[in-house]
Amino acid sequence: MHALYKIAKWLLVIGGINWGLVGLGWLAGGGADWNVVHLIFSSMPTLEGIVYLLVGVAAVMKIFHCKCGMCKNCNCATCGTAPTTGGST
Repeated sequence: MHALYKIAKWLLVIGGINWGLVGLGWLAGGGADWNVVHLIFSSMPTLEGIVYLLVGVAAVMKIFHCKCGMCKNCNCATCGTAPTTGGST
């Protein structure tokens, strides 16, 4: 399950950068299309739609967080913290 959340994290990064470029292109070039996902997949609209859908699913996953035992205490790779041990330190 952790691999799924790592993929979701990267999809959110890609989606965020893409939206940032869309905004920058719009502001800098009078509506220039700097949508990288569209530029790469414009000849395959179904695949482009799937990429957008996956980014949306990743956002929903991030909103509702992971429900696994490790993530309950924020002790997993998705949180960026080291796991804690049961004993005293």
